[in-house]
Amino acid sequence: MNAGLKIMNNNKKNNPNNLYGAAVIGGGHAGIEAALASARMGVKTIIFTLSLDAIGNMPCNPSIGGTGKGHLVFEINALGGEMAKIADETVIQRRMLNMSKGPAVHSLRFQSDREEYRTAMKQTLENQKNLDIYQAEITEIIFEDISDDANKKTAKGVKTRAGEIFYARTVIIACGTYLESNIIIGDVSIESGPDNMARSSYLSENLKRNGIDMRRFKTGTPARIHSDSINYSVLEVQNGDDEIINFSDRTDNNINNINHKKSQRVCYITYTNEETHKIIRENLHRSPMYSGQIKGTGARYCPSIEDKVVRFADKNRHQIFIEPMGNSTKETYLQGLSTSMPIDIQKKIINSMQGLENAEIMRPAYAIEYECCDPLQLRRTLEFKDIENLFGAGQFNGTSGYEEAAAQGLVAGINAALKVLGKPEFTLDRASSYIGMLIDDLVTKGTNEPYRVMTSRTEYRVSLRQDNADERLMRRGFELGLISPERFGKLQTKLELINQEIIRVKNKTVYPSEQTNKILRANGTPEINVSVKLIDLLKRPELNYNKLKEIDTGRPENIPENIFKLAAIKILYDGYIKREQSEITRHKKLEGRKIPRNLDYSSLKGLRIEALQKLDKTRPENIGEASRISGISPADITALIINLDKRQ
Repeated sequence: MNAGLKIMNNNKKNNPNNLYGAAVIGGGHAGIEAALASARMGVKTIIFTLSLDAIGNMPCNPSIGGTGKGHLVFEINALGGEMAKIADETVIQRRMLNMSKGPAVHSLRFQSDREEYRTAMKQTLENQKNLDIYQAEITEIIFEDISDDANKKTAKGVKTRAGEIFYARTVIIACGTYLESNIIIGDVSIESGPDNMARSSYLSENLKRNGIDMRRFKTGTPARIHSDSINYSVLEVQNGDDEIINFSDRTDNNINNINHKKSQRVCYITYTNEETHKIIRENLHRSPMYSGQIKGTGARYCPSIEDKVVRFADKNRHQIFIEPMGNSTKETYLQGLSTSMPIDIQKKIINSMQGLENAEIMRPAYAIEYECCDPLQLRRTLEFKDIENLFGAGQFNGTSGYEEAAAQGLVAGINAALKVLGKPEFTLDRASSYIGMLIDDLVTKGTNEPYRVMTSRTEYRVSLRQDNADERLMRRGFELGLISPERFGKLQTKLELINQEIIRVKNKTVYPSEQTNKILRANGTPEINVSVKLIDLLKRPELNYNKLKEIDTGRPENIPENIFKLAAIKILYDGYIKREQSEITRHKKLEGRKIPRNLDYSSLKGLRIEALQKLDKTRPENIGEASRISGISPADITALIINLDKRQ
């Protein structure tokens, strides 16, 4: 607390009236990105956290990225966010997932050093210009009615539990899983935030009183065990990748060399077995998941081990990943073994598995229930529709995962800053990015469970690859002032090299010869009897640059290997990308057809009552959004367009 008071005393000298452009509630992954974006755009910002020690905490697995989530991290980096850079600096194992599939679903995943990540994020906030950090519980948001609209309010600032008031032009709620949260282990329920830290006990009621629709969700985390109590000799080994691939273009070679030496931590794999499943089945009556004690809705795609055993009764085992928490701790994470069972049952479950017979629990597993808002109340800027200057981000919006939180925090922080600066708002549509898809799903479809990003959720995944996130989004980050001219210039150079390489292979002729056909035969692809362009060979799925190295004489030197990889992807998937681009063009036409925010839906003709009710509740900003609302039919959209045409 002393550090927080010291920071506050300094603030009072420099900011005697506690006036800020943006106030961010929460120091987790959403709050961090929101605060940094706002401050870096020149807006005086303050971030509140229940504990300075919880800034950047990873209460679940200390990993960044993974399937779909890795795409978000690359996009956060392209827009000027911080998560990618700190992940690179604190990695202890790196792996590229889904390599047996196409590049659209390749997803980078890092196991991070939990303590180093948290420390680095805290230091980043402490060193950021225009940003104050304060340890306090926010109990109220200060609201004011808008005089010309009885149904709308505006956020004016926040009040702490100690009674301090901080006025702000904009307020961003990024409370994570701390909002009126309870930890549940067996039949014990503890009023607590993650890792037994203090929870936020009063803000939720303040939000409800002011018309915000709240709901209760649930997530969970596995036990941590002592690494010295594991018998590694009988476990499957899971090594990381040797190739150094980073999330951020800001990570320099010195950091790469240092990190590569410490980023070779080994992970391991074990499996549940019939004995494990028997223990779980015999004790389901003691599980708060099945006894009715847990009321919150859990994440479908991150089920507890007891849920897996019940839902997938035909499976005789489930994979459990054994992953280190960091280089300075013996704590080890049991990925895939989330549970809220009583501690005595947790011990039996863990000790029933090969290699864990003598495992010692350091932190028991638990479930945690918490309050969050219905995201249908939000606009694509993540500002509330009926409350001016109030934004939501992260798990407060009904999502799960560090990456989803950070992505929303970045968008909320950008828009809060733009509002203070009097500039046009910033939005991403689902054709531009995974971030755009994530937000679009939340504000048009809502969610009845903790939402997580997956590659299968996007219609445009060939175009929205992790390898081209900078090409898609960095210009926008540059225009916002979050990307330096130097970084943007490097991107332009990279894109020019890729284009030059594609032109080169389009023009290079390959003539039929015994040597050429021998290589083609060896790779199981038809021989050639007439000359072809090199690009035509590269389009064959059986071939790539390395296999054609002997044929590709005159290949330019001193060009980064990554340039050839990116050129090859563009070449191989050119047809798919063009088809998607035509769909994206059609999508943008629908997105471009705006719907007035004050439209009286009850006055529209030709729409079903259900459609009118859903449109009135969601109040989409354009025809594209309206078309994706659950229960809205093509006929409803046609009728809506006709009504808009008549009004115009």
